Amino acid sequence: MSAERSVFARVLANAGTLLGGRTVNAIIGLAYIALTARGLDPVRMGLLYLITTFAQFLGEVVKFQSWQTVLQYGAEPLLKQDRRTFQQVVRLSLFLDLSSGLVGVTFGVIGALAFGSLLGWSKDMAPAAALYALTIVVMTSATSVGLLRLFDRFRYLAGEQAVSSMVRLIGSAIAFWQQAPFWAYLLAWAAGPLAAFLYVGVIAWRELAQRGLTDGFRLVGPLGKDLPGVWKFAWATNFSSSLDVAFTHVITLSVGALLGPAQAGLWRIGRQVADGLAKPARLVIPALYPELAKLRALGGDAAMRKLARQVALLGGAVAGLLLLITWLFGKPLLGLIMGQAYVGAADVMTWQVTAAAIGILALPLEPMLVSMRAAHLALRVRLVVSAIFLLALFPLVSSLGMNGAGAALVGAATAMAIGMFLTLRVRLASSGQPDENEASCAEDANDAKGDR
Repeated sequence: MSAERSVFARVLANAGTLLGGRTVNAIIGLAYIALTARGLDPVRMGLLYLITTFAQFLGEVVKFQSWQTVLQYGAEPLLKQDRRTFQQVVRLSLFLDLSSGLVGVTFGVIGALAFGSLLGWSKDMAPAAALYALTIVVMTSATSVGLLRLFDRFRYLAGEQAVSSMVRLIGSAIAFWQQAPFWAYLLAWAAGPLAAFLYVGVIAWRELAQRGLTDGFRLVGPLGKDLPGVWKFAWATNFSSSLDVAFTHVITLSVGALLGPAQAGLWRIGRQVADGLAKPARLVIPALYPELAKLRALGGDAAMRKLARQVALLGGAVAGLLLLITWLFGKPLLGLIMGQAYVGAADVMTWQVTAAAIGILALPLEPMLVSMRAAHLALRVRLVVSAIFLLALFPLVSSLGMNGAGAALVGAATAMAIGMFLTLRVRLASSGQPDENEASCAEDANDAKGDR
């Protein structure tokens, strides 16, 4: 088996491992949500969703994608057995996690206490919401995830969300059995992300220790020194992720503001089904990043390009299949999953799946840019596309309703794919072609590693 084929097979195997974990998590998740819904009345269930969504949104917005820093700046020193530099990368990543966590907790607590009435809960619920906001500090931690991806330990990552959901299920079951009040369910839901944080943290530290990478490690020391461009990279990946989260929520809020809550509900349901259909393909992304980082560290630009082409071809096949399923079975699928009352979301779901398919087709473009430490260029594309999208969104929704929102989403996905493709072409051209010896060296190194 060639080195490139070996890498591609490993990407697919790791994505499959993550998919298995997500499937288990989805089943457990439905169970704890069902128990909670039966233990609380609809009003308090809604409050639980509002509080947890508020904390999750803040966590995602302030979160540095520190796992990206671990991969892109840690792969080379790991392969070269440069322990001092690798430990510096880990120390910087931990600093990013802690800093963003503290910022998120501060905004979360203040927001929950001062603006609860605007966010949907009363003054007597504000202390509970503020306490739940403390979980933001574990939501923003991604160093352990980055280490496990770098070490190719995806089987442990597959269990991360399942651990969180299992803890929530146990806590919700106890609360339901004891007919406990609202705060007990909130506590059970808070325990989930804490358990997942401890789970990946302990395993990541064990993996570090087994490789001798904890010897002499200090929390205090140099951060960005001798890591060229690391701060620019960290901020670019942070802003890009925050923009992606905001992008998702803005369109739902806009539909609700212009067309009413019922239409917003149909839009959200269609989006959930579309995202669910696209999820298996998107799981290739976290499996792709560490392989690209390692190939770059070995100087294998040619191998990086070949891997990206292989992923793009696979993405194209998946995208075509998704569109075919939606066009043929969209309404029956919605009726089966959500009930006949929601089949009205089928038309807009076609737009949403089309946008998701375009994103899948362009799946390797942004990871390639990030792996070439050009995250700032990917961010630039996102900023331009998002600005144009926001300018077009309100007129399109006002004149065409949900079809206008769908058209805007497809247009944004198309513009994002074209923008990333053109930017990557320019970046590859400016980086120059690798010579054959360099590519051969990368292939030999990967071949020596073999499949794990």
